[in-house]
Amino acid sequence: MKYKANDPYLKSWVEVPEHSDFPIQNLPYGIFSTKEKSPRAGVAIGDFILDLTEIQSVQLLNDLGLPERIFDQPVLNGFMELGKEVTVPVRERISELLQHSNTELQGNDQLREKALIPQKEATMHLPVRVGDYTDFYSSESHATNVGTMFRDPDNALLPNWKHIPVGYHGRASSIVISGTPLHRPKGQTKAPDASKPVFGPSKRVDFELEMAFITCGGNKLGDSINTKEAEQYIFGFTIFNDWSARDIQTWEYVPLGPFLAKNFGSSMSPWIVTYEALEPYKVAGPKQEPEVFPYLKFEGNYHFDVELEVSIVPQGNKEKVVTHSNFKHMYWNVVQQLAHHTINGCNINTGDVYASGTISGPEEGSYGSMLEIAWKGTKPVQMPDGSERKFINDHDTVIMRGHGTKNGVRIGFGEVKTEILPAK
Repeated sequence: MKYKANDPYLKSWVEVPEHSDFPIQNLPYGIFSTKEKSPRAGVAIGDFILDLTEIQSVQLLNDLGLPERIFDQPVLNGFMELGKEVTVPVRERISELLQHSNTELQGNDQLREKALIPQKEATMHLPVRVGDYTDFYSSESHATNVGTMFRDPDNALLPNWKHIPVGYHGRASSIVISGTPLHRPKGQTKAPDASKPVFGPSKRVDFELEMAFITCGGNKLGDSINTKEAEQYIFGFTIFNDWSARDIQTWEYVPLGPFLAKNFGSSMSPWIVTYEALEPYKVAGPKQEPEVFPYLKFEGNYHFDVELEVSIVPQGNKEKVVTHSNFKHMYWNVVQQLAHHTINGCNINTGDVYASGTISGPEEGSYGSMLEIAWKGTKPVQMPDGSERKFINDHDTVIMRGHGTKNGVRIGFGEVKTEILPAK
C-alpha cells in the first residue's frame, strides 16, 4: 500500500537538519514530558516534538475517530488500541499539518509555540505499557556463530532452527527506556574446569543488537493470526538492546532457557517508527530451505533495510563503533514470527513487545554482540583510551543507532543508550 505521508518529495515548514532521523516522512510516536507538561504523546519532527494533545485540543484532528484527550496519557496503548483504521489516517493528517504549504498550524503563532517542543527540553518515557515480552532468535548468522563457539561447527544450528522461529517469553517489567542505567547482575556461574558453581557479579555482561516490533489490537484466546493479517497488528518498531549475562546463562539455560541472565534489563529506544513509515524500506529476505510449513508461508517482502550500529563509550572517553549490521540480516521475518506466536491460539495484546533476537551479518564487523565480536574473548576490541573489551565493563555506556535511507530520505530511530553500573 502507498501512503501519501511517505512521499520522498514532501518538505516540512519545521526545519529538519540534513542528517536528522526525523524528517516529515518518518513521524514516529513517543511519550514526553517537560517542566510544564505531564507525560503525553508526541511526534518527532527534526529537533522538535509535536505535542498531539495541543493539536487535538484545537480540533485539528477532528473526524478521525479519536476519543477525547486520547493523547493526554502517559502511554500510547489507548491510541494504538484503536487499530490501523484510525492510526494510519492520523499519521496522514499529521503529515498534512507539517507540510510546508499547510498554514493551519504554521500560521498560528500562539498554537505553534505551545505545540512545538524542542527535544532538548523534553524528557522521554517508555512509550508503551508492556504487558508481555517475547524474544526471538531469528538471525542465522548469529545462531551459527553461537553454535560454532559452543557446539560442533559442522552442526552449529540445532535441528529445529530452520523449521520454526525459535523464541522465548522474557521479562516485561525490566524493559527500560534509553538513558536508564542498569546494574551488573548477580547470579551463579560455573567455569568449565570447576567442580561446582560460585555466586557473584557476572563477568560477561554483553549487549544484544536487536529490533523490536510492538503490537496493536489482538486476537481472541484460541484464534490465530496468519501471515496475511499480521501487519495489521504491528504498530511499529524500536531499537532494542536485550542485555545478556553470558556466564550466568551458560550455567542456567539447560533445560528451560535464559532466566537471571536476561531479566535484569532490556533497553528500548524512545521513538516508535510506524510500520507504515518503514514500508519503502522493505526488501526480500533469504530463501528459506527446507520449505516452511503452510502457516509460515507468506507473499511479499517483510524484511527491512535498516542500517544498525553499536558504540561503546568507556567512562570519560570517546565512543568506539564496534559493529555495523542491518535488520535485513534476518532469516525469519516479522509476519512469520507473529504467525508462529499465535498458531496455537496464544492471545496477544496492545503494547506487547517482540524482539528480533541478536542481529548479526555474515562477516566480521557486522556481528551483533560482544560474544561474537570478541569471539568468546579471544579477539579483544581496542578502545580509544588504550583499554580492551571482551565484554562490557562497569561504567561503560553502550549506544545503538539505526536508520534506513532510500530516495534521499533517511528514516531513523534515535538511539538507545545505557550505562552499566557496578553490581549492588
